Amino acid sequence: MKVLTQKMRLVWGDQVLRNRILFVLFGFMIFRVLANIPMPGADVAALQSLLNGEGGDLLGFLNIFSGGGFANLSIALLGVGPYITASIIMQLVGMMSPKVKEMQRESESGRKKISMYSRLMSVPLAAIQGFGLIKLLQSQGVLGNLTTGELMVNILIVVAGSVLLMWIGELVSEFGIGNGVSLVIFAGIVAILPGQLYSLFQNLLINPADIPLYALFLVVTFVVIYAIVYITEAERPIPISHAKQSRGSSRMTGAVQNYLPLRLNQAGVIPIIFAISVLIFPQMVAQFLAVSTNPTLAGIGQSTLAGLANLWIYGSAYFVLTFLFTYFYTAVTFDPKQVADNLQKGGSFVPGVRPGGQTEEYLGNVMTKITLVGAIFLSVVAVLPVVIQGLTGLQSLAIGGTGLLIAVSVSIDLVKRLDSQITMREY
Repeated sequence: MKVLTQKMRLVWGDQVLRNRILFVLFGFMIFRVLANIPMPGADVAALQSLLNGEGGDLLGFLNIFSGGGFANLSIALLGVGPYITASIIMQLVGMMSPKVKEMQRESESGRKKISMYSRLMSVPLAAIQGFGLIKLLQSQGVLGNLTTGELMVNILIVVAGSVLLMWIGELVSEFGIGNGVSLVIFAGIVAILPGQLYSLFQNLLINPADIPLYALFLVVTFVVIYAIVYITEAERPIPISHAKQSRGSSRMTGAVQNYLPLRLNQAGVIPIIFAISVLIFPQMVAQFLAVSTNPTLAGIGQSTLAGLANLWIYGSAYFVLTFLFTYFYTAVTFDPKQVADNLQKGGSFVPGVRPGGQTEEYLGNVMTKITLVGAIFLSVVAVLPVVIQGLTGLQSLAIGGTGLLIAVSVSIDLVKRLDSQITMREY
């Protein structure tokens, strides 16, 4: 407790750190204001019925990304979803294009260009998603009949809200602490979690017989949070030796031993955010097609929705996507060849392994093995709320569990970044 108090004093006493934290809080405040500015002409009762009915999982996840903006039908209807989708597309392009891959890893100006392309791509994606979502809301009676001009204005409002949230996230990344887009999602989850907890409390008052079930869910929640923290902090230390030489005519006199830490979960919470983004898109398209006047398109949409409504199919897709994205994002963020080259240039080596190609192969094999553990764990934790929903029938547990998972992971990353800033200033 004393150490925590000292660190808090250090944070508040350091002007740069204090300004960064205040900037993050200011960004959160602007975000919450945007999430509560409603679009005109919305039927709130019809929207709540839609949220509680079929497609509730899809709309619930959309509500997570928009930080409650969807439940309010605010101008932040889409949240940062289009920007996340654009980032996924650019990273996939980087995996296939050597030129783009080189830009991502080697050059600071190249990475800025990639970020610029992602931002530009998010605009048409937001327009497409906004059009599909507005049409879906119209078909469900949430929005009334709109003229072409009114439809274009609403799409423009939705796109502007999404771009504005993306800009706030970028500013938080630059002038605050942590990843701005993840923090925007985190702020939205923290804002809607009290409402979800209150809803669970109301259900508990209506059905007191479910008290043991809720108690078990609470225990599972704490166990999962502990496991998330443990796996997130887990590392595989790779011994590294640095050649120690003396000047003049003397020979090498020894080696300095050090370690290269490889994290079990190198990708953090990003795979879950990516998996949800990918799952949302086909559901949104299917919802739109299901109300089409064309019988063939309507049949395709209804069949897709029926398949995704099956918890086994939905959970399996969620598990596989989270697993694959864990390996994908690890491959993007960790390059064994680059690490091996840097070690060789610095006169370092792994004991018992030749520098160069063998070191690259060794690091790649180790990362593949430990990522398997992290990917399985992350996938199991991701689908656990869905399994609990299937056993209990409570939809809010699945959505709330996913939100809790994202919130815990982002909190860990934020605390680590803040602690590194404090440590740097202490020295």
